[in-house]
Amino acid sequence: MENLLQLWHNTGLFQMEPGQAVMIGIGIFLLYLAINKNFEPLLLVPIGFGGVLANIPGAGLADPGGILYIFYTIGIESGVFPLLVFMGVGAMTDFGPLLANPKTLFLGAAAQFGIFATLMGAILLSTFGVFDFTLADAAAIGIIGGADGPTSIYVASKLAPDLLGAIAVASYSYMALVPLIQPPIMRLLTNEQERKIKMVQQRHVSYREKIVFPLLLLLLVAFLLPDAAPLLGMFCFGNLMKECAVVDRLSNTTQNSLINTVTIFLGLAVGSKLSADKFLDITTLGILLLGMVAFSIGTASGVLMAKMMNKFGGTSINPLIGSAGVSAVPMAARVSNKLGLEADPHNFLLMHAMGPNVAGVIGSAVAAGIMINYVTGGG
Repeated sequence: MENLLQLWHNTGLFQMEPGQAVMIGIGIFLLYLAINKNFEPLLLVPIGFGGVLANIPGAGLADPGGILYIFYTIGIESGVFPLLVFMGVGAMTDFGPLLANPKTLFLGAAAQFGIFATLMGAILLSTFGVFDFTLADAAAIGIIGGADGPTSIYVASKLAPDLLGAIAVASYSYMALVPLIQPPIMRLLTNEQERKIKMVQQRHVSYREKIVFPLLLLLLVAFLLPDAAPLLGMFCFGNLMKECAVVDRLSNTTQNSLINTVTIFLGLAVGSKLSADKFLDITTLGILLLGMVAFSIGTASGVLMAKMMNKFGGTSINPLIGSAGVSAVPMAARVSNKLGLEADPHNFLLMHAMGPNVAGVIGSAVAAGIMINYVTGGG
């Protein structure tokens, strides 16, 4: 009888705490969204499953020595995974839409307003005693507004390592939930007539332009803002491998097996921070709330910038593509295209939306460099 009692005490059922049950439910819900609703399954499947694993009582998978803890320490704390992902994203990115319509760069820049608005909001809340965020904490939280998971992780690892888990979860959760979060904001800020605006055919971008642009971008940003060089360096390197067409094997590896492998481990590592003891506290919930505000402001800023450009500019821009200025590539561009097709079945906005979407990636990396430089004083 005593042996049976001991066996029962060692089971996960006996050790289960209410918080762990809640977080396992959240992990399963993320899996449901990925599998049943097809919400960015490449992100949500490993994150959701990692969340379930991290909350199994007694298993200790997210504790020091556990496999999820090792993934997190090696890949996220070191900053390696974000840089490798940026290289893969660069290898899959086409700068053509941005080069064909350079005005979309302003939409990507405008969408970064959410980063700086949330930075000020976090500082203000700390001033009034609602939270206890330092300037470095606030800067790391604000980057969530760029909807760029690798950038958020990289900045948090530099400025606020203690908040890295919560920031990573918030960033990747909002990236994956772009199809849920953005459409209501886009519909609220546009009318039917604006959503039906058709954009003109883009000009052809030459091979030479596509080769020169990543090199020019890197050198320009690196010399002016060295703190942004690691992110943009990997991004531009990946893109150059794709566009130069002489290292197809390297480019294909970066676009496929490398980024897929890193995504698996990165997703599981992010999911490990969904453990109840780390996630269910006021600071984490505050970060999630501020991240949602940042992302919403970034989406709205891009749409409003497009409307302003229509008012004072020449060529009409469909305001829906302004929301793609957040750097959730290519999810945000797909959402812009989907809402455009809802308004007019013949209105294809995907390639037009890729311009601000790519500009958003550049903008979030630059914003990250500014944050790191300002908070650390360049050191």
